[in-house]
Amino acid sequence: MAADRYDADSENGDHVADPSAEALLALLAALDREHNTFVTLTPAAGRDWYASVSLLADGTYEVERRDPARREPRLTTATDLPALVRELTDWLADRVGPGSRT
Repeated sequence: MAADRYDADSENGDHVADPSAEALLALLAALDREHNTFVTLTPAAGRDWYASVSLLADGTYEVERRDPARREPRLTTATDLPALVRELTDWLADRVGPGSRT
């Protein structure tokens, strides 16, 4: 199924078009340190931004967000998965929701 807003893809091949916060939480909770270490979030079409979340060896999450239109490169780490999903969902909504600038 094609996404209207953005796609989430994991290293192990899981794909979710326009994932809800719950689906995003499930994708990130399924990350492991051997064969499924990251999830990428990419826009459906016509935009340049992306985000990725990687599970690091120490169990923390590395979150990279890039949005050239806003001159926004950002690299952070997180340990609280539900808080990470809330923050990432807000970041995504700012890019694909009504009135988004990019």
